[in-house]
Amino acid sequence: MKIRKFAVTDVALERSPGQEADIFVGNLVDERQGGPITIGYGRYAPGQSLTETIEVDDVMIVLEGQLSVSTDLGTVTAGPGEIVYMPKGEAVTIRSHDEGALTAYVTYPHWRQAHA
Repeated sequence: MKIRKFAVTDVALERSPGQEADIFVGNLVDERQGGPITIGYGRYAPGQSLTETIEVDDVMIVLEGQLSVSTDLGTVTAGPGEIVYMPKGEAVTIRSHDEGALTAYVTYPHWRQAHA
């Protein structure tokens, strides 16, 4: 794989696997390109929630809007320019606020393989 630059307009978003909420993801780099990580974008409609146990190490960068990530130990809220790290094995609930949110993410290893 060669050096590449990405923009939100490059991604084809699809509903997040196993979710009914209006939460969409799209990988730009993943196992299909032979890299060791997954890189993509996520879009959360306003007032959406997703609860899961993180199956890979996940870094989420908030680009627009605001999200809260809750665990048994508390809640962090992140807005534009802020990063949330969710380690493998952590049970989380991610909630979008009134304006929804646009995120970029990086996972290790590939999240799609972990959900298969």
